Amino acid sequence: MIGLPINPSHKSNQRGFSLVELAIVLVIVALLSGGLVLGLSGQREQILNKEAQEQLAQIRDSLLGFAMSAGRLPCPANPALTIQNGGGNEALICAPADCSGDKTCALEHGVVPWQTLGLKETDPWGNRFTYFAGREYSNPLLQSEMDQGMRTRFTLDTNGRANIQDGAGNNIASAIPAVIVSHGTRSTGAYQPTGAQLPGAAGDEAENADADLTFIAHTPTDSFDDLVTWIIPTVLKSRMVAVGKLP
Repeated sequence: MIGLPINPSHKSNQRGFSLVELAIVLVIVALLSGGLVLGLSGQREQILNKEAQEQLAQIRDSLLGFAMSAGRLPCPANPALTIQNGGGNEALICAPADCSGDKTCALEHGVVPWQTLGLKETDPWGNRFTYFAGREYSNPLLQSEMDQGMRTRFTLDTNGRANIQDGAGNNIASAIPAVIVSHGTRSTGAYQPTGAQLPGAAGDEAENADADLTFIAHTPTDSFDDLVTWIIPTVLKSRMVAVGKLP
């Protein structure tokens, strides 16, 4: 049997990719994959930030609702306590110790008392919300004060003490009674459900984690991703007037 002649031109048309061509294809695939991953990561962060903003709005509304009912803002919860040890409830100093009598807030700086308010414990990154509430707005009324007819801890003339700044030393808001912070993606300075505070906060983020009266709020940057909201005094007092607790 006579074999068919080999067609050289046909043979050359069947050659595979060269190493250079394969390398180019792999680089293109890697670039496309990397862009896709970055895009998905960015979208996820946007979703988480939106969820955190919604939680902050819910917390703010819950604080106002509590005040309209109790005549005061809730005391912060002890940030170092786990749920098993009573974490999530207002931290109170009681006399007598069984809290059947007069009470005062144990803390001004802590975390949102999520158990007291019936809220979720953590933000989308798994951390508790930092919470400041001045005692002039949050201390429970003493029995003697209630006997005198007092219905609220504060009056229309009461001023808060916290200040919100823009990171450049300019005040955005002042005389604020209460501030709530989510410490964002990096979470430095936030308290975890274990009661531990995450280290590493620096710059503007450190200002939101150092338990003083200055808080920072501005657009996110490479070194700042905290989300901050606060109770506006005029809004709080107008709600109290609306339910008959003030003036």
